[in-house]
Amino acid sequence: MTENPRRSYDLLLENIEADLRSGAIRLGDQLPGERTLAETYGISRASVREGIRILDAMGVLRSSSGSGPKSGAIIISEPSAGLSSALRLHMASHRLPVADIVQTRVLLETWAAQSAADRTTHDTAEASLAEAAGLLEAMDAPDIGRENFHLLDAQFHVVLTSLAGNAVIEAMMASLRSAISGYVADAVALMENWPEVMGVLQAQHHEIYDAVLAQRGADAARLLREHIEWFYAQVPAEQKPGPAGAGARPAEQ
Repeated sequence: MTENPRRSYDLLLENIEADLRSGAIRLGDQLPGERTLAETYGISRASVREGIRILDAMGVLRSSSGSGPKSGAIIISEPSAGLSSALRLHMASHRLPVADIVQTRVLLETWAAQSAADRTTHDTAEASLAEAAGLLEAMDAPDIGRENFHLLDAQFHVVLTSLAGNAVIEAMMASLRSAISGYVADAVALMENWPEVMGVLQAQHHEIYDAVLAQRGADAARLLREHIEWFYAQVPAEQKPGPAGAGARPAEQ
């Protein structure tokens, strides 16, 4: 097949997007095989494979190898997966400073805390509040390790953000937490005073949760800002990758 450069894997992406918008394909649907997709869109099977890999990395679908009815690509749509991958790569290139990621977290989480104040009495919020309470209990375990605490901490913040009921904000928050996960894990691992730092974080988490539960949105937002900026201030400057001078930005607000 002689393939027009314009009609490469990007044509597959465009058609998948159009089919999702129109409802021709939906979450959970399985895409046809490589040969069928290549014939349908007039592109090579190599371009189909490239398009599938890109959509997989973007969190739009999950591909699996092998044969049989359960093999192939299935539409899943996990927006935070693609966003976090892109953010991590741009952070690694120092194009996106950690300081700016932290500042964006402050903006998203404080907004979410205030928006969640009117939603914590809804039935839909009960499960999230119960999950957050369970995460607090797990983080309070006396023998909890640094890595496990960090993972639970990240999940706690995402769950609280979900209470605002905004799917875009929730996806962005999950992607931001994932993007800085390695940086935070490295910082935690090197902290000589980690027991003291963890004690402060535990107390801060409880104060934030109590404010959200009591529908004190303004207090929850203030506590979240102080919590995020306090931890960032504990990280030595040499562990804050990014352009010179970017490291102190969030604490200067």
